[in-house]
Amino acid sequence: MRGPLAPSHVPIAKSRSERFDDLVLDAVDRLRPRWSKQLAAMEFAVEDVPPARELGDGPGLLTGEPVPFGRVEPAAADRPAVVVIYRRPLEARARDRDQLGAMVHDTVVEQVAGLLGLSPESVDPGYDGRD
Repeated sequence: MRGPLAPSHVPIAKSRSERFDDLVLDAVDRLRPRWSKQLAAMEFAVEDVPPARELGDGPGLLTGEPVPFGRVEPAAADRPAVVVIYRRPLEARARDRDQLGAMVHDTVVEQVAGLLGLSPESVDPGYDGRD
């Protein structure tokens, strides 16, 4: 995990991973007006791919379970809750940058909703949930 995301200076040319980080930050910012208190108790991070333990192994790979786009780590005594978004699975499924942005937003909404115990539609009425 690269660690918590934070706004950064605008470089001349951004890498693909930096542009993806920006999409995650944009998705969080869209939720902030309505959920600022709850979001303040969460950290957001990006990992390239899910850990192997989340993918299953051997015959489990044949079950057709989709590759996860994100996960949550509930808060513990010594750290806040963490929402992790997986870059490569989302990039692989998106047709273009617009669809990638929508998919990242929906994934952030789904993960935040899971932490809050709410439906994605109640976290963001604009939630689409379709790829």
